[in-house]
Amino acid sequence: MAKKADQADFLAQIAVRGLQEKKGMDIVVMDLRKVKGAFADFFVIGHGSSDRQVEALADSVEEEIRKALGEKPNHREGGEKSEWVLLDYINVVIHVFSEQKRRFYGLEELWGDAEITRFE
Repeated sequence: MAKKADQADFLAQIAVRGLQEKKGMDIVVMDLRKVKGAFADFFVIGHGSSDRQVEALADSVEEEIRKALGEKPNHREGGEKSEWVLLDYINVVIHVFSEQKRRFYGLEELWGDAEITRFE
């Protein structure tokens, strides 16, 4: 079991690196492992300042994870308007928002019981 958790933690850190590569803003990792009802071990959240940057951030995360772990997302949602792109790696879900959509959905508040780590 620890191996799966370690792999999820590592994948989350790779996702952070992907967001940082393209200057993602207000990047957080939410550890949901102790949160009742959580359907993933980690959420990684960041936002971009434009539709183009949101798409570039999501692509960067996918590329970094593919290079490091050889994995593709189980599911990718969004991208048409690029206000919110969701990359689902089962145990880790990455949310890349526009700033406005991030405020609107407020995932950090919604999952407030999670342990949150912030990155520059």
